Amino acid sequence: MAELQWDEIDRRAVDTARILAADAVEKVGNGHPGTAMSLAPVAYLLYQQVMRHDPTDTDWLGRDRFILSVGHSSLTQYVQLYLGGFGLELDDLKALRTWGSRTPGHPEYGHTKGVEITTGPLGQGLASAVGFAYAARYERGLFDPEAAAGTSPFDHFVYTIAGDGDLQEGVTSEASSLAGHQQLGNLIAIYDSNQISIEDDTNVAFTEDVAARYESYGWHVQTVDWKRTGEYVEDVAELNAAIEAAKDEQSKPSLIILKTIIGWPSPGKQNTGKIHGSALGADELAATKKVLGFDHEQHFVVADDVIAHTRGLAERAAEARAEWQTSFDAWAAANPERKALLDRLEAHQLPADIADALPSFEAGKDVSTRAASGQVINALAEKLPELWGGSADLAESNLTTIKSAPSFIPSEWSTHEWSGDPYGRVMHFGIREHAMGAIINGIVLHGPTRAFGGTFLIFSDYMRPAVRLAALMNVPSVFVWTHDSVALGEDGPTHQPIEQLASLRLIPNLAVVRPADANETAAAWLEILRRHEGPAGIALTRQNIPVFERGEGAASGEVFASASGTARGAYVLAEAPSGTPDVILIATGSEVQLAVAARAALASEGVNARVVSAPSLEWFAEQDDAYRESVLPTSVAARVSVEAGSVVGWRDIVGDRGRSVGIDHFGASADYKTLFQEFGITTEAVIDAARETIAAVADR
Repeated sequence: MAELQWDEIDRRAVDTARILAADAVEKVGNGHPGTAMSLAPVAYLLYQQVMRHDPTDTDWLGRDRFILSVGHSSLTQYVQLYLGGFGLELDDLKALRTWGSRTPGHPEYGHTKGVEITTGPLGQGLASAVGFAYAARYERGLFDPEAAAGTSPFDHFVYTIAGDGDLQEGVTSEASSLAGHQQLGNLIAIYDSNQISIEDDTNVAFTEDVAARYESYGWHVQTVDWKRTGEYVEDVAELNAAIEAAKDEQSKPSLIILKTIIGWPSPGKQNTGKIHGSALGADELAATKKVLGFDHEQHFVVADDVIAHTRGLAERAAEARAEWQTSFDAWAAANPERKALLDRLEAHQLPADIADALPSFEAGKDVSTRAASGQVINALAEKLPELWGGSADLAESNLTTIKSAPSFIPSEWSTHEWSGDPYGRVMHFGIREHAMGAIINGIVLHGPTRAFGGTFLIFSDYMRPAVRLAALMNVPSVFVWTHDSVALGEDGPTHQPIEQLASLRLIPNLAVVRPADANETAAAWLEILRRHEGPAGIALTRQNIPVFERGEGAASGEVFASASGTARGAYVLAEAPSGTPDVILIATGSEVQLAVAARAALASEGVNARVVSAPSLEWFAEQDDAYRESVLPTSVAARVSVEAGSVVGWRDIVGDRGRSVGIDHFGASADYKTLFQEFGITTEAVIDAARETIAAVADR
């Protein structure tokens, strides 16, 4: 066991951390001081003595990962980032929760150095930490599978601090169940069991036996009770011993239940909800400083010897990094091909010939886009070992399985259908969409691999918090959503998405991609993988739809455009017969075929219709004005949108005189052809809408 060095200077540094947290909240007038005060020794122990990291390089490949799941207690992390010299300074703590500061109310990924993930909604941190642990194991299998446990430069730990709120959120139950099933010995969670939340004592809503629950999940559970004697004693040595025992347990994730008193040692507000989410107040802050031996008239005071000691972390870290570098260099020399793969992934590059790997789908065939997606995934997987994923118990429906690969599970969980390997590529999330989203985010945040998770589009509702966070963090998580409209048919309205496409498009920074045929699906996947900023959700059909006959370039005459336009979000699939459109038909997914059929029918009436396929309105919005004008010229005000979902949002594209063919009500149980006919998602409806918009334009 690593020897703990805990001297008077460490005790003073911890007390300094408490006071800095209280001072920061007092200055801004709002925030969460209590947990940061009582967790100060825990965070200090992790940052100064336990974790392998480098304050001078927060992106170092060999670092342990730390996730503050109790994100509201942001000062727990910010103070340590200041003390350890990770880039924050005292002025940053003074600027807590203010405009332009590096210390926002919750830790934000990409905003503050040393923050691995945005932890706002409770539970997301712990759930995503499971994804970090997934990624650590997969990457080890990708780069150094033969090394003995604990000897690889790719071996490290994932630490997270969670609280009562995290343990109450359902997403942590889903993810923790998976972590135990996966035997993730690299994951260590410290549960701050202070039993206080905003409504004060958690006994009003939370009395379960957490230890028993996590033991049933297959976790290694320890309890460190700083209140057990009746007198509160912060036994750091006991906590350190528990962490070391957790590190030694290689076959299970570890939960350390740490029983604390929130707000310790505030004499008047400790152990109450009053200190959870509000400033101490001048009198209580002064009293707390007196208890700890600080001058109550001074604020943000850090003794020179304290900061000199804590900033010494860089020197201590340099020794660990040098040792790691020796190991890494030896690995690189012995594994040049794997090193080249790592370099490619860290550079966010795809193989130069990756487009050649895409399958080409024969025109005239009917292929569902979910089936096309499954073929594309498997074709790309042959060239991209970094690509892995699975679904929420819907592999046969989502078609997300990499067929040549084993499952990412311990081999003892192999079944008749699935062969397990700890380093496999096929993930099985069970019926846990919310955890799946969080885990995918954790995987992507951890390192350079590309992970995807699949379910029905309707169940994107179950994973929306994680999807929103992926968008907020601007990370390239990939979500595969099949059964993308009422056309899934007989399952009925509970399974038929209506408002999902429109509502997902409301999430800033999320690309919703709904390809029109099999070849668009291939082009969409390639573009998704080319992008490394922002998540994408690809929405795919259950039912078969036509594969269009296409040319090699832009649309011209009766020759349809190639699918390469998919990458630009919207493109002219079929030009107006005369070259000058009277009306523009804009469609997505399976409804593009309706626009194509309407174009032909309108031509017989002497109406020239252009068909625009718009697989991703978000990608289209990124294009320059000239390109967007070339696709949707402002001179053509007669426009029709066609999509088997809510028409909300389409008015911005079709304008006041345009028309939208869609569904703004719930579905029914019947075959999809009947549903489309009954709900007016037909070629005839598109033709009628085209006539109406042309007439509306003419009336002006």
